[in-house]
Amino acid sequence: MCLNIYAHLNVFHNKTSHPLTAAKASEQPYDFVSMLRLIATSLCLRCQHVPVLPSNLRACSTRSSVENQQTVEALYELSVDIQKVRKLKGWVLHQNPAYTKEVAGLLRNMGASGPIIAHILAVHPEAVLCNPEQLQTQQELWMSVCPNHRELIGVIEKFPASFFTASSHHENQRKNIAYFQSLNLNKRIITKLMASAPQSFGRPVEQNQLMVCTLQQAYKELGGDEANMKIWLQKLMSQNPFVLLKPPEMLRQNLVFLKDRGFTTSELLRLLSKLRGFVTELNLDSMCRTLAFSQEAIGCSDAELREIILNCPALLYYPESTLTERFEGLFSAGISMSQIIQTPTVLELTTQIVNYRIHRLKARGYDISAGSLDIINGTKKDFEVSFGKLQLCRERPLFNPVAPLKADD
Repeated sequence: MCLNIYAHLNVFHNKTSHPLTAAKASEQPYDFVSMLRLIATSLCLRCQHVPVLPSNLRACSTRSSVENQQTVEALYELSVDIQKVRKLKGWVLHQNPAYTKEVAGLLRNMGASGPIIAHILAVHPEAVLCNPEQLQTQQELWMSVCPNHRELIGVIEKFPASFFTASSHHENQRKNIAYFQSLNLNKRIITKLMASAPQSFGRPVEQNQLMVCTLQQAYKELGGDEANMKIWLQKLMSQNPFVLLKPPEMLRQNLVFLKDRGFTTSELLRLLSKLRGFVTELNLDSMCRTLAFSQEAIGCSDAELREIILNCPALLYYPESTLTERFEGLFSAGISMSQIIQTPTVLELTTQIVNYRIHRLKARGYDISAGSLDIINGTKKDFEVSFGKLQLCRERPLFNPVAPLKADD
């Protein structure tokens, strides 16, 4: 290609140099020929660096550029938001084969309404690529722990990716379900584990057995009551389904680290329960930095720090930057360190939440700097209850209906 370009340029140059064309050549700027030479050189360099795609890859790319019209039409008939699918997971519409009608039929037979089916396929369109026979097996597996189809549809609606999973995991799923049932765990707990952390059911059962045995051993070594171990384990996995996916060695290392920091076995058991399994996710280096920062910021002894951590385990895993921001936010709102020490769980709230709650309390004439932080502590529901009680105290007394109300600021 490059040689041909140069050949054409030479011909052009020869023609312009010929006596008969000299007059015409004089009309052409000399820079024009130089420009063509520069373009030819650039094209040659590009030709050397552009890779040639294999013919089969180019053919696949062409086929994938066309949407599967049967899939698109079937989704339209089900009132699925096609534009949302195209925007988020458009690649699904280019796949063949697809089983849109079959998947919708399976969901419908389990009691799913039209809007629910449309919602499931809009948020997880990959479901239409699942083989109907494999989905039938999946349904049977889930029904072994779900009490009825209605509850299963509720799970699929919230966790569609957990139900529409790879068929290669069915054997592992079956063995893991049998294992957790052998532990006499509540079926709802097993269902929640399958929905929230499907990875733990897709892997070999031996890995889950190892982690469960590690948790049980730690519970016994820390003085846990054998009779309550099943309830403790259920609660732990329910609060943090991903605890099974963590390395057992990390749990042991973190418990040894905390023991070296002065925590007793009973305190470690209490902490392990409060952390909801997050003790398996803690990093030794980050814990060292966070504890050193917290102790310096609060200005307390080792024993006092341990007591604060038992009430607010978040001090073990929040990074220094997060704690710095929250301390500064509380101080700027007029809250003292002594108040924080009395209610350390306030550090689990973001600065935005704290400011919003304090603003609402100020509007009711409540001075947060002079009272307890319990009123702004806890979940949104906890705060609304506390705020409601504060309003009741300011209402007109029932025994004196003519008593004046104190005006809000």
